[in-house]
Amino acid sequence: MADTLAQHGAPQVPEHGPATDPDGGGGTRRDFLTLTTAAFTVVGLGAAAVPFIASMNPSRDVLALASTEVDLSPIAVGSAVTIMWRGKPVFVRHRTAEEIQAARSVPISQLPDPAPDQARVIKDEWLVLLGVCTHLGCVPLGQKPSDSKGNFGGWFCPCHGSHYDTSGRIRQGPAPANLEVPEYVFTSDTQIRIG
Repeated sequence: MADTLAQHGAPQVPEHGPATDPDGGGGTRRDFLTLTTAAFTVVGLGAAAVPFIASMNPSRDVLALASTEVDLSPIAVGSAVTIMWRGKPVFVRHRTAEEIQAARSVPISQLPDPAPDQARVIKDEWLVLLGVCTHLGCVPLGQKPSDSKGNFGGWFCPCHGSHYDTSGRIRQGPAPANLEVPEYVFTSDTQIRIG
């Protein structure tokens, strides 16, 4: 029996070279598995990245603050209101004829940050400004009737003594620039949209 086993022995397994593509293309099964695994990995990473990237978009409440409507009808001539837009105060002043005249009578050459009044307003009587001092970001006084309006009848920043005129232009003090005019449009005679 030992002779029989020795003659016949265990079944012989033929030796094979690398497992090749049956069509003779030269690619191996290992190459196929590697490419398939890589493809699934890329698709999986892409599927995970989409929600992550989408989470970086602003939320609906932030997008809602991107613009705001302001009803101008309750603002009497000579008064002002402050509204919040994008976390910043916006000054809306219904200017008197005297305030408009004072803003337009200043020679542009005397201004530290030259800008004509006409370039800062859409309608002469309505002045819309970001209420942030251009020196260190304080909120200037001048919106309330009891506030100090500075030496030029506009706004006054008591922190470092910046004085703005009735067009929101810097006239005296350390502020380097005029109060910024935000992007806004009139949607009707008594309504504006800021942003």
